[in-house]
Amino acid sequence: MIKFKVDAQDTAESVAQVKKVIGGTITERWGEHVLEVDNDKAKGSIKFITFGWGGSLLLLDIIFYDEVLIEVDNSKFNPISFYYCLEGYCGHKFGYQPEDAVQFMEQFHSAILTNRDGGVSDRYFPKDVKINISIIQVKRKQFLRKRLNQGEYLNKELYRVFMDTDHEQVFAYFGSYNLKIADVMAAMNKIEAKGMIRIMQIEGMVYQILSMHMMQHNKEVNNRMPATTLLKRELKQIRDFTKKLEKQIAKEFTLEEIAAETGLTQAKLQEGFKLLYNNTVTEYIRNTRLEVARDLIANSEMNISEVVYSIGFTSRSYFSKIFKEKFGISPSEFKNSKREAVMIEQSA
Repeated sequence: MIKFKVDAQDTAESVAQVKKVIGGTITERWGEHVLEVDNDKAKGSIKFITFGWGGSLLLLDIIFYDEVLIEVDNSKFNPISFYYCLEGYCGHKFGYQPEDAVQFMEQFHSAILTNRDGGVSDRYFPKDVKINISIIQVKRKQFLRKRLNQGEYLNKELYRVFMDTDHEQVFAYFGSYNLKIADVMAAMNKIEAKGMIRIMQIEGMVYQILSMHMMQHNKEVNNRMPATTLLKRELKQIRDFTKKLEKQIAKEFTLEEIAAETGLTQAKLQEGFKLLYNNTVTEYIRNTRLEVARDLIANSEMNISEVVYSIGFTSRSYFSKIFKEKFGISPSEFKNSKREAVMIEQSA
């Protein structure tokens, strides 16, 4: 087992201390730092970005070739940490707890954690398991000055955590299954923009993920999480199908075909889509097609008719009607606005 201690004063120093143990090379571009590792200890990357409002994003996409136990000393840097496990699993234990008190975060589960100043906590990562984990770290005093203007709208428990600027309390919340955060993380991983635009897009998604953590905690504390009879495996089958749908957007899927392909009943499909996406199956497919169409209109040379048929619609008038209902602008107006924006940019 690889065991070491981290006693950093910020995210950057934390990653630097990890690098001393597992090796690798750190590069930086437009404020995005990447530790790349490919040796006998680990393979993959640890990325981080620090934002001016007191938050930072830490992304682990890595395989460790031995078990890793990191002892974290919170004397210098003690943020509220919002964890989400997209792939693999990891463990956490406060230093005052017995050895067998490790709490595991499994795939698609979230957690909110913070220690008291001077406290110690352990982070556990398994051997030979690919992990993909996001950690949003929030410095309370800075965040309160910049962003938490109406914190009283959080539930009392989480509000007290944010207001504990002297870091006197320990807090641990391990959330239930959440695929909505997984979808935002997947979208973040697909960002192709460079430079400042890339960082701004990532920052927007960090806000979105942070709000989803808070809303989930609020619902679970108040017992308002929607009840479901679906198993985690069945919810994952639905998410896997939505990935396939994005690649075959023009195909006319019927509810019967989707049920046969996923092995789920039509009732379970409807329940799962409503739970995960707040849409019926039909609504989800239609909205996904419209979003693909919007991107094609904005980023391709296709005319409106070509876009309509490429996403599986046969009626341009119907497409125009539902496009305007969703985006508040007609496809032609949207295309013209994008063309004008490009012309202005080119003439600048």
